[in-house]
Amino acid sequence: MVFKSFEEIEAWQEGRILSKMVHSFTRRAMTKRDWTWANQTNSAALSVTANIAEGNDAQTDPEFINFLGYSKRSAAEVRSHLYAGLDRGYLSKEEFEEAKKQAEKVAKMLASLIRYLRKNQRSLPRQFS
Repeated sequence: MVFKSFEEIEAWQEGRILSKMVHSFTRRAMTKRDWTWANQTNSAALSVTANIAEGNDAQTDPEFINFLGYSKRSAAEVRSHLYAGLDRGYLSKEEFEEAKKQAEKVAKMLASLIRYLRKNQRSLPRQFS
């Protein structure tokens, strides 16, 4: 499976939605005072999409799979930070559930793509248009 651009990858598109959600929580006045939480949460959300993009330009499928794995782990990190944000009162239970669901959706999409690539892995360098 070759994508002409990372923007075509549905998991990247959904990761972008997650990043926007996280950004809306972390720019609130009360969360700005907890700079470490806001920075770590934003960084993890940005890492989801950044690793998909970087992996799409990898030379081989195994390398792409590695980057997708990093992205999937970043989605898990976002979920963990969301729990901390909920516990600290930075987001409502409804906001938490929506963002957690989005992070889980992205992770499942990445897991599916990883499975597909492992099953159909090529040993030759990836071809780009």
